[in-house]
Amino acid sequence: MGWWPFSGDTRQDAIRTGTAIPTREERALCWAARDAYFLCLDANNILDANKDASKAAKACPKQSAEFERDCSAAWVKYFKQWRVADLQKKRRLEELRKQGAVEMEVSSNFAPEGGAGAKGGKGKGDIQDMLDQKRGR
Repeated sequence: MGWWPFSGDTRQDAIRTGTAIPTREERALCWAARDAYFLCLDANNILDANKDASKAAKACPKQSAEFERDCSAAWVKYFKQWRVADLQKKRRLEELRKQGAVEMEVSSNFAPEGGAGAKGGKGKGDIQDMLDQKRGR
């Protein structure tokens, strides 16, 4: 498709369809277009651009066109869904705070104390010694 020099596809078409991986600059361009589109949606009190597609198209035609032009179709779909989920999450957290919910700090540690990743734990040499012992060496 886009890799033939005489093909009619452009780089943007290849990114849009997902046949090309966007560069750092192209990703930054996509994110800027996304942010401008979301600002326009916010200014027009539109939460879900998928559900209110006609309202969003009327309110933000330029931003929508740039967003769809500069991002892959999969990214456009993902960002629109993410926006709704993120706003719903923020609203729910605010409701819980108003109801007096207590926030907890949560952290995870994937290397339990004494594990291979912990200081003072078994190093590569110690693990190799254990394997050698099991093999009877």
